[in-house]
Amino acid sequence: MVVDYKYNYLDDIHSSLSLISTPIYQVSSTARDLSDRVNNFFTGRETLQRENQSLKAQALLLQHKVLRLAALSAENTRLRELLNSSALLDQRVIVAELVGVAPDSSAHQIILGKGTNSGVFVGQPVVDAEGLVGQVIEAGSGSSRALLITDNTHSVPVLVNRSGLRAILAGTDHVNELELLHIPDTTDIRVGDLLVTSGLGQRFPAGYPVAFVSAVEHDPGQSFARIKATPTASLSKAQHFLLVFSPERLLSESSGPGNAAVTQRAQEAGVNGR
Repeated sequence: MVVDYKYNYLDDIHSSLSLISTPIYQVSSTARDLSDRVNNFFTGRETLQRENQSLKAQALLLQHKVLRLAALSAENTRLRELLNSSALLDQRVIVAELVGVAPDSSAHQIILGKGTNSGVFVGQPVVDAEGLVGQVIEAGSGSSRALLITDNTHSVPVLVNRSGLRAILAGTDHVNELELLHIPDTTDIRVGDLLVTSGLGQRFPAGYPVAFVSAVEHDPGQSFARIKATPTASLSKAQHFLLVFSPERLLSESSGPGNAAVTQRAQEAGVNGR
């Protein structure tokens, strides 16, 4: 080693050994580079998988928000239609939200989130943006129960908007079906005729849409025609309804003993579409 250091006698040997060791170094370096690339590949794949999962979660959250916005937009549209329909009524109204349906499937009844604290009373008409829904049959302090016009115990005095013919429209226990009672077989009534409330009995506001005639069946052996109708109201879809106060009702409530407070609560609760 001393001689090699001072006199460089082994330079030729070093050169020969260098030629031999170079391929070994190259093979070793290639293996190391390959190992690094494999490690980087798997590390990058795991990172991409984590990022992919994170992006999927964010996309799901955004989709949820979009769906919620769509639902809110549809609800706002329905509320605008409902409030616009209230402008067509001469009576005062309040908006009530659907909070439940009757557990008995044979009873066509709904639960509304307004009660006597808001001035709701038994017999009060219930409508939506498209037509008559029913009437209140039970009123508690914070909620009320309404009977739908399709219930077989319910009937409405109506008239044919085209001809002015008066009749009684009864429920059939089918959600989308009503029936006109005791219409003579020779009566001028057609499919598509609009049936509106007649105002007889002073229970329902006059002139409000109730149903369209959907079928007229004439039986030569019968004195009366069988006439079916479809409700104009969205009985199975609506989420908000209008509870109607007639001026006569508010006057009688305010004039009766001890009922002034009820009328005041009705007005404070947003009667007249508020």
